Amino acid sequence: MSTALQLAKRFREVMLDGLWIANTNFKAKLSDVTWEQATTKIGNINTIAMLTFHVDYYIAGILNVFEGGDLEIKDKFSFDLPPIESQKQWAELLNKLWTDSEKLVTMLEQMPDDKLNEVFVDEKYGTYLRNIDGMIEHAYYHLGQITLIKKMILFKNE
Repeated sequence: MSTALQLAKRFREVMLDGLWIANTNFKAKLSDVTWEQATTKIGNINTIAMLTFHVDYYIAGILNVFEGGDLEIKDKFSFDLPPIESQKQWAELLNKLWTDSEKLVTMLEQMPDDKLNEVFVDEKYGTYLRNIDGMIEHAYYHLGQITLIKKMILFKNE
């Protein structure tokens, strides 16, 4: 299996349907979260909705580059979640995450392995491989946070 296909598989596992490393994934973990739970603030930590937006912000930014666009994302905007005030708005955020994740998986599946060693936008960002690996690690990191926050919310409501 090519390296790009392996990366696509790993990304799919953390975002959409895998159980290998964390025994869960974003889609499974967020499927039963209500908009009220997603926006529940606990202390000074980020909400589930903010982390969901944050992860998708970077996926969408990388996806834009893969589709031939510029790298337009900025760290300072990565938590600028518009207010979520309904289940419909929460569902729209989740649907965007699933759609962007599927698109990125498809692009990775079609990527030739030699592209992985090319510079990603600018040398300071490293290679495509570094950015894809970073995206996968970033997703697992925030999946862990979401899992803990969800447990805290459910425990608080018992």
